[in-house]
Amino acid sequence: MFVLSVDLRIKPENVESFIARAIENSADSRKEPGCRQFDVLVDPKDRTKVMLYEAYLDDKAFDAHQQTAHFKKYLAEAVPLLASRERHVWKRAAP
Repeated sequence: MFVLSVDLRIKPENVESFIARAIENSADSRKEPGCRQFDVLVDPKDRTKVMLYEAYLDDKAFDAHQQTAHFKKYLAEAVPLLASRERHVWKRAAP
């Protein structure tokens, strides 16, 4: 299992636009054969704070995800709307 969490801070003027793009990317990602979960989570107290939670079968499935057209579109259109983006890779402690 390959898990990625991404802590995001959206520029306040871009919240609605970013969230729409992130939801579109997550829906397309969940259709990938190696994607097990992809959630867009919003802080209920501050809509500029978002976390992406992604789980893939393995590293290869995540690598394949990064080659998809929808992911490349997300990078081009959504990432510029952010103030910050920090990625964290997680591994299971035991099988």
